[in-house]
Amino acid sequence: MKKLTIFATTVAVFTLTVMPVLALDLGTGYLSATGLGTKELRESVMSIVNVALGFLGILAILIILWGGFRWLTAGGSEDKVGEAKKIIVAGIIGLVIILSALAITTFVVSNILTATGA
Repeated sequence: MKKLTIFATTVAVFTLTVMPVLALDLGTGYLSATGLGTKELRESVMSIVNVALGFLGILAILIILWGGFRWLTAGGSEDKVGEAKKIIVAGIIGLVIILSALAITTFVVSNILTATGA
């Protein structure tokens, strides 16, 4: 019973403290006056994340190509072919992780932007 009371109190406190924050005006009217641009911080962060993940995607593709080059120049050596396969698999796993991160960040940020009315 004590744990339930502590849990209910914690949930109530966090729920009641979030409500005033939802009504907060972010004050983005000053952006046009400064001459620095009118993009909100959330949109700028998403642009930076897209560029960073795009760069990492290109890097993963280059790793896969490097593994393919190592395989082509292996000369039939099983050790070199095995090493090349490991490089290619690592590049593919990295690419899957990067694409998953891109999908997750796009989903989260787009939902945040629609929830806040931006």
